[in-house]
Amino acid sequence: MSADLSSASITSHRIPASFETVYQRLYECQAPDMRRLYENAKRDQWNASRDIDWDTPLDLDNGVFADELIDGYGTDALSHLDAKTFALLNVEFSSWRISQLLHGEEGAMLACSQLVDMVPGNDAKFFQSTQVVDEARHTEVLSRYLLEKCGGRVYPMSSNLKKLFDFILGTDKWFIKTVGLQLLAETFAVALFRLLGETAKDPLLRQICKRILSDESRHMGFSILSLPDEIRSLSPSDQREVEDFMGEAIALVLRGQFPKEAYEKIGMDAAEIDKVKRVRVEVARGAESTYFRSVFRREMHSTVVGNMKKVGLLNERTSAILRDIGIDPTLS
Repeated sequence: MSADLSSASITSHRIPASFETVYQRLYECQAPDMRRLYENAKRDQWNASRDIDWDTPLDLDNGVFADELIDGYGTDALSHLDAKTFALLNVEFSSWRISQLLHGEEGAMLACSQLVDMVPGNDAKFFQSTQVVDEARHTEVLSRYLLEKCGGRVYPMSSNLKKLFDFILGTDKWFIKTVGLQLLAETFAVALFRLLGETAKDPLLRQICKRILSDESRHMGFSILSLPDEIRSLSPSDQREVEDFMGEAIALVLRGQFPKEAYEKIGMDAAEIDKVKRVRVEVARGAESTYFRSVFRREMHSTVVGNMKKVGLLNERTSAILRDIGIDPTLS
């Protein structure tokens, strides 16, 4: 299968951006914890060409993700599919989700390249330069997996993900970029990579996810180290702006991530897809949750709350925002 899915849509767009570059010429170590994070990043570099066993075969007839992760699995919404069609849905669904992770890693690479310019201290600049390399490697490894192992199934960027990264890349405030990227988007990615690393049918994908996870903890560590002092020093208007953005960003990450195109690819019509979407919502609201929701959402939600608390963003107003989104602010 060729990469027709991506060539049929816009594969690039321009985002107006204007921000101040801090040309820092104070070279002594000013933030030992941040410098240690930079040292760890240098120590833990890996090579996507050399350190991944690309010769590992992938049997697409067996699927990629665990079947339980597919929206509608085990319900009447998909009961009419024969085994061959369901296996194809598994591949398309998996490729759609990995495509969104891929687009997110590309966006993270661009955002981190901006942060090298914008963050005030050289210890932070040094670390951000390593994250640019990390995100480039993640983009490389995920795109190679889709192109070489999944038959070129690269799906377009979802509208919610595009909206989130358009804002992250367009804002002129480094702390908002950091909240959007390291505190929120990375949290979503870590939870999903961890789940896939533990449950994916494909051993190569499990290997890739575990490699990526070895980098992601450092990335979230940057926000934990860099944000608390900045958050404490914000003006009331900047504080409100970052809180409002945080709520909008979480909603964008958690909502609108339904892979309609994957269901269309296997021939399901609009009525059938709407049934899957209804079942998905009912499961999310009901007492009985799928494996995906019970594990992924619990980890995602608790990590978001815990990180917000660590950087000083968990307060009465943001707790109300979280409750409106469906996240319990007492989870940490």
